[in-house]
Amino acid sequence: MKKVAIVGCGGSGKSHLARALGQVLDAPATHLDAAFYDDEWNALPMDEFAQLQRELVSQPLWVIDGNYNSTLQIRLEACDTVVLMDVSTIAALYGIFSRQLRHGAGHKGNGVHNRVHWGVLTYVATYRRRMRPRVMAKIEEFAADRADVVLLTNRRQTRRWLREVAAEQA
Repeated sequence: MKKVAIVGCGGSGKSHLARALGQVLDAPATHLDAAFYDDEWNALPMDEFAQLQRELVSQPLWVIDGNYNSTLQIRLEACDTVVLMDVSTIAALYGIFSRQLRHGAGHKGNGVHNRVHWGVLTYVATYRRRMRPRVMAKIEEFAADRADVVLLTNRRQTRRWLREVAAEQA
């Protein structure tokens, strides 16, 4: 496991897992929200964002978290492991609100990019119905035949999987 793409709904624990997995693998962890948005929530132009990801995935070792379905293919074609954080809608909503309580709003420099508004709530509330099928289709098309696909459905399972990966690396 050298090149890991972590995808899933907002609030599912992608950034937390990316930081922890990066430490276990001694790999740089990139949080795509931190790459896409500046400190004032201005988005990087999509062509520049795609090019940045091409540069990131050309490295020999990486962990990248974030959905960004429009550029997901770049990460999926380059990874050896895909981790889908497939938590329930309730768990994801809890995740975004608990993150807001723990960290507050704004950019924290550690992958935490909080901006809870109606659009974020709608995205999280409808992710399993609207976005998840599209993500699953891309995983099937671009990664399933050559990369390990790990499906994590709750935080306890995620912690267990991370312990197993750490034991394998030791």
